[in-house]
Amino acid sequence: MALTAEPAWSKGLDPDTVNQASFSKEAAKSKPLIMKLQLLLDRAGFSPGLIDGRPGSNVTQAIAAYEAEHGLKADGELDNELWRRLAEADTEPVLESYTITDDDVKGPFVRHIPDKLEEMAKLDRLGYASPRELLAERFHIDEELLEALNPDGDFTRPGTKIIVPKLAKDRKNAKVERVEVDKKEKAVRAFDKNGTLVAFYPATIGSKEKPAPDGTYKVRAVAENPTYYYDPDDLSFKGVETKEDFKIAPGPNNPVGTVWIDLTKETYGIHGTPDPENIGKTSSHGCIRLTNWDAEALARMVAKGTVVEFKG
Repeated sequence: MALTAEPAWSKGLDPDTVNQASFSKEAAKSKPLIMKLQLLLDRAGFSPGLIDGRPGSNVTQAIAAYEAEHGLKADGELDNELWRRLAEADTEPVLESYTITDDDVKGPFVRHIPDKLEEMAKLDRLGYASPRELLAERFHIDEELLEALNPDGDFTRPGTKIIVPKLAKDRKNAKVERVEVDKKEKAVRAFDKNGTLVAFYPATIGSKEKPAPDGTYKVRAVAENPTYYYDPDDLSFKGVETKEDFKIAPGPNNPVGTVWIDLTKETYGIHGTPDPENIGKTSSHGCIRLTNWDAEALARMVAKGTVVEFKG
């Protein structure tokens, strides 16, 4: 039976076309195929970052990491062999139906998130701007792409059925013994006690003003929904006019997102972001920035004492 949303489709991106997409040279850069590719990689533990249906550096890196782990030529290219491996290992549909709940729409929401840190500090919480943003982040998908899948959907009404990515089940028992931060590749790899790759994530790592460190450190602690503290002595920030320190309340639109993995290197950590579309494409203030969902997944697998190695 065809997968349909409620109300009926009239325009946008057909979910059945995405679920049924298969590799060919002609379709290699089509939105349905790239979206399916991103979701297959995401479910295999090789995060492409934001699911947006577009080819790009994060997709290329995820492909290359998957190829290297599976004994293929790690060129980052989508080809028949890569597609065959992914599709044979995961035959489930990549999209499914979801019913919006009361909790999804009750908020409170913050209609406008200021650009300036000083203005953010005036808010009681850096929450989601809308139910659509909340749902998009929960399902790792670009807001516009979520809307294209549900052009007639009302994201504010409980009981509405929408089409969303079908994500992998959380690996609650997975434990990471070592995290590798590759500054050159802008990537984070997580390994278990046997040295087996558990997860791969695209990352934003440091900047010219404040580069990420070298060497080996450890996880000191994990903080969910962290408060962000601004240090006026940190000269890597641009555009902050006050010379006083201040703090920004927790929330998914907080500058460090929904989780902070604190390292034994003072002031450095692995954390989330309010801007998943910029992962791997912009600089950070020295730390390691992942999408909120990737940072949360990694946070659940590490513990105090987990080794974090910087390379590249």
